Amino acid sequence: MSEVRIAAEPRTEFGKGAARRTRRAGRVPAVLYGHGTDPRHISLPGHDLMLALKTPNVLLRVEGLDNGIELALPKDVQRDPLKGFLEHVDLLLVRRGEKVTVEIPIQVNGTIAPGGMLDQQLVQIPLEAEATQLPSAVEIDVEGMAIGTSVLARDLKLPPDTTLAGDEEALVLHVIPAPTAEDLEAAPPEAAEEGAAEAAPEEGAEGEQQAAE
Repeated sequence: MSEVRIAAEPRTEFGKGAARRTRRAGRVPAVLYGHGTDPRHISLPGHDLMLALKTPNVLLRVEGLDNGIELALPKDVQRDPLKGFLEHVDLLLVRRGEKVTVEIPIQVNGTIAPGGMLDQQLVQIPLEAEATQLPSAVEIDVEGMAIGTSVLARDLKLPPDTTLAGDEEALVLHVIPAPTAEDLEAAPPEAAEEGAAEAAPEEGAEGEQQAAE
């Protein structure tokens, strides 16, 4: 796992107005905390941070701090719900050799057997691993997997030096029968009744409109 260098600057102004000014300057407000230290309010370069966060659980080498360089993991990333730009980031201090629990993405490889459809219940899994050696993903090979096959958390082939930190019996994915053309054409009775109920007011409204004309 590589480290991404990023330059921090201290923040002395707080509140919504100060945060907007920070973002207008191309930086993102952030808080650095952990290891029993007081939270430190900093700002980070927006473009560099956006690129770094494309890697899940990226290890940040935060530079420019009063007490030197710190290693940190992103714990909470807030984005604008409409535009998607970064609004605020919480960073957790970590040390080399320290164990942390993080959510690791699940990567599915291969193609299941014909006639089946993959139903994936989990897209990430909690693992305990060394803070500076976090895996990028947990891979699952589904090549030729038949209908009725299930994969539980305990069935996963975990990356080296990691342990499962969640429920071993959690369903990760399973293969179910793919719907046939007949299945898609046959609408359930409830759907048919709802469709008739929805159509009735429209027909009545059309009749009233014609009468009015």
